[in-house]
Amino acid sequence: QVQLVESGGGLVQAGGSLRLSCTASGRTLSSFSMGWFRQAPGKEREFVASISWSDSSTFYADSVKGRFTVSRDNAVNTVYLQMNSLKPDVTTDYYCAEDKVYSGSNYSQYDYWGQGTQVTVSS
Repeated sequence: QVQLVESGGGLVQAGGSLRLSCTASGRTLSSFSMGWFRQAPGKEREFVASISWSDSSTFYADSVKGRFTVSRDNAVNTVYLQMNSLKPDVTTDYYCAEDKVYSGSNYSQYDYWGQGTQVTVSS
């Protein structure tokens, strides 16, 4: 059974950094595209970044370009989201997701999801 577990969330001051991790069990992440999304209460899940399975191409939402970096370490079956220059408006829950081939921004295309990790940025 596939299980994705996010970690690394927490409380940080504005301008600070966090690195989120998404580790998989029951699955070799190198064979899958991975996405990061976030969702605030009452709002739709929002694409943040993704990394493709084929050549590790990366994609970002315009709002995070230049500040967030998605990467993967296949040796430890983990995908990361490095978040720098954090602002209070990114405070919410962050989720990782996987798909066999899709690495776009449509959350409905991803097959498996983690339980989320909370990020809080204080002003």
